Amino acid sequence: MGHINLTSPKQRTPTRKWQLLDFISMIFFAIVLLFFLLIFTPLGDSLAASGTQALIRSNAADPKQRHALVALIEAGKHPTIESCSGDAVDYMPCEDPTRNSQLSREMNYYRERHCPVVDETPLCLVPPPKGYHVPIQWPESLHKIWHENMPYNKIADRKGHQGWMKKDGPYFIFPGGGTMFPDGATQYIAKLKQYIPISGGALRTALDMGCGVASFGGHLLEDNILTLSFAPRDSHKSQIQFALERGIPALVLMLGTRRLPFPASSFDLIHCSRCLIPFTAYNATYFMEVDRLLRPGGYLVISGPPVQWAKQDKEWADLQAVARALCYELIVVDGNTVIWKKPVGESCLQTQNELGLELCDESDDPSSAWYVKLKKCVSQTYAVNGDIAVGAISKWPQRLKQAPARATLIKNGNDVFEADTRRWERRVAYYKNSLNLKLGTPAVRNVMDMNAFFGGFAAAISSDPLWVMNVVADRKPSTLGVIYDRGLIGVYHDWCEPFSSYPRTYDFIHVVAIESLIKDPVTGKNRCNIVDVLVEMDRLLRPEGTVVVRDSPEFIAKIDRISSSLRWKSTIHDKEPESQGRDRILVATKTYWTLP
Repeated sequence: MGHINLTSPKQRTPTRKWQLLDFISMIFFAIVLLFFLLIFTPLGDSLAASGTQALIRSNAADPKQRHALVALIEAGKHPTIESCSGDAVDYMPCEDPTRNSQLSREMNYYRERHCPVVDETPLCLVPPPKGYHVPIQWPESLHKIWHENMPYNKIADRKGHQGWMKKDGPYFIFPGGGTMFPDGATQYIAKLKQYIPISGGALRTALDMGCGVASFGGHLLEDNILTLSFAPRDSHKSQIQFALERGIPALVLMLGTRRLPFPASSFDLIHCSRCLIPFTAYNATYFMEVDRLLRPGGYLVISGPPVQWAKQDKEWADLQAVARALCYELIVVDGNTVIWKKPVGESCLQTQNELGLELCDESDDPSSAWYVKLKKCVSQTYAVNGDIAVGAISKWPQRLKQAPARATLIKNGNDVFEADTRRWERRVAYYKNSLNLKLGTPAVRNVMDMNAFFGGFAAAISSDPLWVMNVVADRKPSTLGVIYDRGLIGVYHDWCEPFSSYPRTYDFIHVVAIESLIKDPVTGKNRCNIVDVLVEMDRLLRPEGTVVVRDSPEFIAKIDRISSSLRWKSTIHDKEPESQGRDRILVATKTYWTLP
């Protein structure tokens, strides 16, 4: 028989009541104890940090979680933003091949920039690749870079016999060749000098379309020609990344369905070496875009197909016909290279119109170029174009400090230009002498000015061994034409979107009035969040690179709070004594960290 419990119900009831009360009491005292631990000990901070990291990990999947994390960062709760995964070392949000491959192939639309909405973008810091080194300094970087900084051998394997680049121990080396100049860019440029005034300062700004690893632009620097090179993100994967690692100005870009993000009449020289752009397709739309960008009196060089190319007789004939219709002067056809000179003055389409090309409507602004569709018409010139043509505009370097005709397109433009030039000479002297910034040293080669206006900051450091990407916000006055007239380079952009460049491509990022870049100029409300803009700056900045922000004391304090989440080391400084206004200056350094 089993054992029988002889305890009566009357005896069991008090025991159960006592156990229940005891359990309730324990819970109560545990809650009180936990409350005191969270409030008065570091455990509370630790638990909060753990919860924040959980928010970081889930922010890409849940917009509400992302917004909560951004609010914590803005409030200065100091969560460290998590690193992106190891396969994101070359992440470019607007040039994502996986997403873009689903888009239309017509006119290469799928290879243009297509940005995700903010809520679909993970809020994380892009890590460097394994074995990353601080880049080799200029001018040595023109000829070699660290292999581990971008360990992609495809271009070296496919183009090594053409002198593009080769693997050499721990380095990639760049002999200076290209598909149309396998013996080197120096010899190729010497050939062009027979027909074009490359030396002497008459030409200063150049655009290299489909640039490869940008050896052409790199070697033009010897003649003080500043070349902006571009190529899409394509099967070679890292052309622009290699160019920027070498210290050559470059941008990820595709000539597809939209205007290129530059103002009209910007470049003294436009170059295509086997860029494979079908200039005469779509009623010569692509040639019309080149014409929009080329300064009157400037030179167009096309090397490779279809110029006297086998089985491309029709394409070559069509190309010549378009040039004739636009009154371009044929300078020479030398083998597979053709050189034309753009005429100065009004368009001649009314008298030479063999292809039926038409002028754009007078309401079209030829310098409007941010997400503007390509026009199947010839852009009309500014009234001031006669003053900014090659031969009329001053030679380099005199043009740097002279107010160009396009400055008058804004109110009191000449006076504003002069004041801005003096202001930045004073500010840069303070940056170097009092803040001890590395401008002018070998540590700084690739520089970005996120809110450039007239390019005064770039002009003030133009004698240093560096170059500046001057960015003009598309919602601000269109001053980018003045920047090009000065002999500098730049691009239109909206900082509520990521920039079209690889990670780790700038040594120094400078920005004045950063808050104005995210505000709607009409409503005054923020169009995007400053946290996302700073994360994008971190993506562009090289490890150990420098950020300089000038803004109001209140906004500088906000940036300072956020900077610790980015793993930046920041200090705040007073403005230079001679300056008016309330500006304060934040100087931050991006720390060099790696994935565990």
